[in-house]
Amino acid sequence: MRFATLRPTGASSVAVSPSPADAELAHTFQRIILPHLDGAYNLARYLTRDPVLSEDVVQDAILRAFRALPQFRGDSPRAWLFAIVRNCCRSAQPGTSGRVTLVADPAADLGEQADSAPTPEEEMLRKDEISGVRSAIEAIPEPFREAVVLRDLEEFSYAEIAQVAGVPIGTVMSRLARGRAMLAKELLPAREPVADHSRSAK
Repeated sequence: MRFATLRPTGASSVAVSPSPADAELAHTFQRIILPHLDGAYNLARYLTRDPVLSEDVVQDAILRAFRALPQFRGDSPRAWLFAIVRNCCRSAQPGTSGRVTLVADPAADLGEQADSAPTPEEEMLRKDEISGVRSAIEAIPEPFREAVVLRDLEEFSYAEIAQVAGVPIGTVMSRLARGRAMLAKELLPAREPVADHSRSAK
């Protein structure tokens, strides 16, 4: 796990028995929120470009989520948590005027698929491909990039993306279509213009 543990700072060594309500809240939080911790960290990395700041952002987001859990009434705990992470990223980046920049880490989202140890040549090609994908995603303007990352890397539904981004589903679909088109343009090699030989040289 990339983001190992979350520990409250300054925890007392004196054991205190939680109330039944607190125990139930902690159990619910552990069951519906903590399974999405790695994804929350990945999103923070995309938004901040800073792995250290991302850890602080996720710590803050998890604390806010725990405090706000009694008011949670949504259908998707993951989308709810990611929206909190997104807001924390904006707050953690002064001078951005609320704008965030997504930087994807395809190495994490494409997965470490187990197979025989790659040769040095295969490993170099893989790194080149990852670097190419990352550069292509970085080249997409932010709203479209966000849609691509959440849908194609984090595998969010359209409704979840709409909840995270705070926009209608139709806007999500439009941004995703345009983002994918931009990404394809970045990744696919440019075609050489076909020479017109229909005219005879004079």
